[in-house]
Amino acid sequence: MYKPVLIPIVCLIFLAAIPLKAQITIDAETGLAFPGYNDVRIPNTTGTLFSFQDDFEAEGPVIPFRLRLGYTFKEKNHIFALYAPLGINYNGTANKDISFESSVFEQGQALSGYYQFNSYRLTYRRDIITSGNWQVGVGFTGKIRDAQVRLANGQGLNDRKDDLGFVPLLHLYTAYDLGGEKLIYFEGDGLAGGPGRAFDLFLGTRLPITNHIAFKAGYRFLEGGADVDEVYNFTLVQFAVAGLFIQL
Repeated sequence: MYKPVLIPIVCLIFLAAIPLKAQITIDAETGLAFPGYNDVRIPNTTGTLFSFQDDFEAEGPVIPFRLRLGYTFKEKNHIFALYAPLGINYNGTANKDISFESSVFEQGQALSGYYQFNSYRLTYRRDIITSGNWQVGVGFTGKIRDAQVRLANGQGLNDRKDDLGFVPLLHLYTAYDLGGEKLIYFEGDGLAGGPGRAFDLFLGTRLPITNHIAFKAGYRFLEGGADVDEVYNFTLVQFAVAGLFIQL
């Protein structure tokens, strides 16, 4: 219940903190998601390994949405606030007994599943190359991960695992100006090491519509997970995306 209230409050605080001479941007994105592997064992030490991708079917289409607010100051410094929810519903029949959290879902039962991976991020980037047609920037991202995995058998048995945590990521941006403010660019957050990894990578283009509005389109790659005592989960989702980029 707190999220619908929290998001606009955070956005208002973000906008209020923007210097008057800063360039404000709004990046809105949607498209079509293509779920890939999604392997789950919860708890990792005693649960049953199952695959949402192989053992279930995703209810489609899965249409994602992202909203990112940003501002640029002193030309080479950029700060972004991102809201990126993602939820996928699954249906299938258990091909074995599945021990999940504190419940056991018996073989042959019709099951419904839900996978949530909402992301809230704050990114700082500084451009280190602005030469000719090239622009390259590096930075870091603080990410709040709001994840949930849920199973239910339709007969009153249901269980779920919530996971809320902070993830630090590295940020990279590379763009090539084709002329006339037409861009081909790569942008991504990512980090791997220890028990897990997280990657959110985008490759696409931006084409001007007006002096302040551009159309964006491209391919997004979202992959990651963790192998710890409480949870084993690694997931891949690919996206065909389109959206608008607005400069105020």
